[in-house]
Amino acid sequence: MTAPSGHQQMIFVNLPVNDLDASKKFFTELGYSINPQFSDENAASVVISDTIVAMLLTKPFYATFTDKEIADSAKTSEVLIALSAASRAEVDELVDRALASGATPSGRTQDMGFMYGRAFDDLDGHTWEVIWMDPAAVEG
Repeated sequence: MTAPSGHQQMIFVNLPVNDLDASKKFFTELGYSINPQFSDENAASVVISDTIVAMLLTKPFYATFTDKEIADSAKTSEVLIALSAASRAEVDELVDRALASGATPSGRTQDMGFMYGRAFDDLDGHTWEVIWMDPAAVEG
């Protein structure tokens, strides 16, 4: 999907983290890469796809972008980040890898036949949902 201007829009999800190095290790263990051009001691740019980037920010750096209190995502849900998967097996593979890398399970497995999803909380408590939908169900 492209924006009205024809430009392929991107999304940059900015997330406050407690330990930047641990979070970088976690996301690289999931198979994602860190873009060094947009990373330093305060931030890491995690490339999820050509159009999705998670910006992991130290809490002091994150605080420079908002006047609001930073949510304690281990106790408070501030956002649910949902990623698509190409298959049910890919859902399981990514979530299982996350759990093996220190994530905790979140919610319960959703299996509606045409849609399958699982979720995990990352090292800082941010909830990531991974969902597969049968292409025939999407088209119909």
